[in-house]
Amino acid sequence: MKLEGISKNWLELQKVSAAYGAKIVLDGVDFEIPPGKIVTVVGANGSGKSTLLKVIGRLLAPHSGCVLLDGKAIDRYDTIELSKQMAILPQLHHASGETTVEELVGFGRFPHRTGLGMQNARDREVIAEALRLTRLEEFRCRKLSTLSGGERQRAWIAMTLTQEPNLLLLDEPTTFLDLRSQFEVIELVRDLNKRFGITVLMVLHDLNLAARCSDLLVTLKDRHIKNIGTPQEILQTEILRDIFEIESEIHFGKDKIPYCVPVGSVKLK
Repeated sequence: MKLEGISKNWLELQKVSAAYGAKIVLDGVDFEIPPGKIVTVVGANGSGKSTLLKVIGRLLAPHSGCVLLDGKAIDRYDTIELSKQMAILPQLHHASGETTVEELVGFGRFPHRTGLGMQNARDREVIAEALRLTRLEEFRCRKLSTLSGGERQRAWIAMTLTQEPNLLLLDEPTTFLDLRSQFEVIELVRDLNKRFGITVLMVLHDLNLAARCSDLLVTLKDRHIKNIGTPQEILQTEILRDIFEIESEIHFGKDKIPYCVPVGSVKLK
């Protein structure tokens, strides 16, 4: 059994602004995310990265502007319909520690439930496949409280996967994880993208991790998108000086992927 083929969705933001009360956090943001790509948003703390994902995920209504999914404004989608197209994993997510891995993963099937909401054969197939893809089959009966941070994060990603989304939004999916677990999560996301063509938009703090897994990087500063480009185009000393106010050295690995070595903060004059 395989998860059903993922259709291609095009995401577009048109002059999107967002605010918390009177404070404008995003101001006239325009950009497009082509289908089947991994796009990572980077920027300093408070630059609006998480807010951008909340607006796209319909967790926060835009102050102005419009978010389009396949040419249709997301506020025109029925909640169930949108949940079948898009899954979002916020930076902070909670479930009872007594919940088993299989129960958590099964929550993602709610948009597809019919009748009395009981699991059918298709639900059980998808849950089993999500557990297999995230290497959690042996953990299916384990309680969340007994898992490591990396195992829990894989379980949450498995839950979003059972929604069978076309678009996956991830807000800091590697936060609080050790180095190995960070790579495991990112490698899993990359594998899902390649295997099923799922479009991924995520926020990461680690520039080198972002460069290694992304097709495109988007930089945010002062409520605006400043740069969009490949990791090779974005990891440049001038851009990092502007966005993060750091001095850095850029090197390239054997695979030609750039990585940044910060050497100090920009000295204010």
